[in-house]
Amino acid sequence: MSSPDANGLKNIEIKVKKFDPEKPGFSVKTYRVTVDRFQTVLGALIEIKEKLDASLSMRYSCRMGICGSCAMVINGKPRLACEANIFLEQTSVVEVEPMRGHPVLRDLVCDFDDFFRKHKSLKPWLLRKDEEEKFRAEKEYSQTSSELDYYLPFSYCIKCGLCVDACPVVNTNPVFFGPQALSQAYRYFADSRDEGGAQRLEDVDTLDKVWGCEFAGSCSKVCPKGVDPALAIQLLKIEVMKHRFNKNASVERKIR
Repeated sequence: MSSPDANGLKNIEIKVKKFDPEKPGFSVKTYRVTVDRFQTVLGALIEIKEKLDASLSMRYSCRMGICGSCAMVINGKPRLACEANIFLEQTSVVEVEPMRGHPVLRDLVCDFDDFFRKHKSLKPWLLRKDEEEKFRAEKEYSQTSSELDYYLPFSYCIKCGLCVDACPVVNTNPVFFGPQALSQAYRYFADSRDEGGAQRLEDVDTLDKVWGCEFAGSCSKVCPKGVDPALAIQLLKIEVMKHRFNKNASVERKIR
């Protein structure tokens, strides 16, 4: 690992795993850049695109860990490029590649169509018994601070896709809905303003949804916002089993 010079600058090699849809397979291209101690991986990639290789493709927007657009694999770990400080990598070579749990469109840009399809299919919005009332409510839905605590830790998801990329189940079983969609299903189930709890539990009670999770925990480890999808899914499993038990008990009472 090279040390910074007298001006605090360091020479870095950035190896980018590139993909051209018009050519077979991936290739690795090495770029050499000089960075200071404040430089992020995203900043270096932008500099490469502006000065060295205009063909380099990546997705980014806010540059401050809010939008989730710059998710990629950096030195083997799914991360946000805007939050990865190059100096903290403690290496003179930074390897960057597209996420592995999403189809690659070009270079570091992945296709999120299936990701958002799964997310949307689990209805990530409040379900109310009176559908029209949602659009003509005369007052806000009241909620206590303790009720807020049940779902708030799971509401910080920025849909970056890193949890899906880190999930070993997703990478071996593409039909599994993944930690992002399932954790958001729990987020809305746990919201006291939501009235679609039974419907939500029945929607996720399948092998490719809540029962597909093997509780590896890698999804929670890589979340840049501190969300714990693994916990949300386990809580969802408990609620599904409660719902099954209560439903069966109700049927038995009717039969008797």
